Amino acid sequence: MRTAIIGAGIVGVTTAYELAASGHEVTVFERRGSVASETSFANAGVVAPGYVTPWAAPGMPWKVLQHLLSAHAPVRLQGLGAWAQLPWIWRWWRACRPAVYAANRAAMQRLARFSQDRLVALSNTLQLDYEQHAGYMVLLRGERELAMARGGLKLLAELGVAFELIDAAHARAIEPGLNPETALRAAIHLPHDGVGNCRQFAHLLKAQAQGLGARFVFDDAVQRVGAGTRPSVMSQAGEQHFDAVVLCSGVESNLLLRPLGLALPLLPVYGYSVTAPLRHHDGHPDPGPRSALMDEKYKVAVSRLGRRVRVAGSAEIGGTPNTFNEAALRTLYRVLDDWFPGAAVMAKAQRWKGARPMLPDGPPVLGASGAPGIWLNLGHGSSGWALACGCARVLAEQIGGRAAPVDVDGLGIERLK
Repeated sequence: MRTAIIGAGIVGVTTAYELAASGHEVTVFERRGSVASETSFANAGVVAPGYVTPWAAPGMPWKVLQHLLSAHAPVRLQGLGAWAQLPWIWRWWRACRPAVYAANRAAMQRLARFSQDRLVALSNTLQLDYEQHAGYMVLLRGERELAMARGGLKLLAELGVAFELIDAAHARAIEPGLNPETALRAAIHLPHDGVGNCRQFAHLLKAQAQGLGARFVFDDAVQRVGAGTRPSVMSQAGEQHFDAVVLCSGVESNLLLRPLGLALPLLPVYGYSVTAPLRHHDGHPDPGPRSALMDEKYKVAVSRLGRRVRVAGSAEIGGTPNTFNEAALRTLYRVLDDWFPGAAVMAKAQRWKGARPMLPDGPPVLGASGAPGIWLNLGHGSSGWALACGCARVLAEQIGGRAAPVDVDGLGIERLK
């Protein structure tokens, strides 16, 4: 089958590879000049299936309201733009009901575990090196964070996720660079989870897809798609027809879906990151993290990527792509300085802001759109890197007319109608 993919972020690139590996003739359209140039460019890099869960959860509305009063709030409503998102916020609030949350959590967990297995298989089979490190640790600063983590520990146990609740001394033995002067009550260690450079993985997998015949068309924004037995793609190069068209185009997808009578409640929730080189100490280990950590109080990740450290977090609703919220950045700087003071050369730090395409209930939309020939792989939110490989494999099987390799109940577009 001749298959077009719109979007070359991590979701689009993994989809291109899986379809090419399944024998499809693949063309990828990307408006930027390279793969992983937007949301996938500088994310935290954490792959922790046990922590892939809907943002719409019981108790979350109250937690968000409490956060809004904090100088280091993990969730921020930015200006008048946030008020325009009230319909989305209403749907999110409705999805926080326990029964809805339980179903969405189960769907995301199945997909996340399958995706991690697929990521490991691809990494081993293709011998991909993308600055990956094993191990993920959630840092609990005090009794409050430990008490709030108890429910999550029960869930991890129910899911069969390998973890250990450890004391501060054990945590500092695993991550010797942790600042001894910062209070640490306990930590949750997940030895089989970890971190990897999402952008680097995308470039490596793009090369593998090209080796299988996939064609990438850059600097070419798709203007329109047409449904039918021979769906079409209209781009700057003109109109082309395919056997299937897959939208992996993130928050911009509704511009293409609306003319087909489709629209998804996709919201750009902006995340921030700061990446800086680690200081070199002759004859001594560098003072940065060994792998990936999460500061539970501030919901900020600190990750090691080769000889760099990346600190990432924040969920900003109502912002714009090119306007940086200095308060959000100050939170990132604070967390890095709390745990690894002086570890990075901040004069060479790179700041980044990206739009996570979020649906109000949590899971992505995966599968047939309802419009003939049009398929969807959208709405992964902050879990795109963790879910990409699994979603791509599922979609390749579905387009090929085969059964999905994992239960996809709750991932279709019908749940949003």
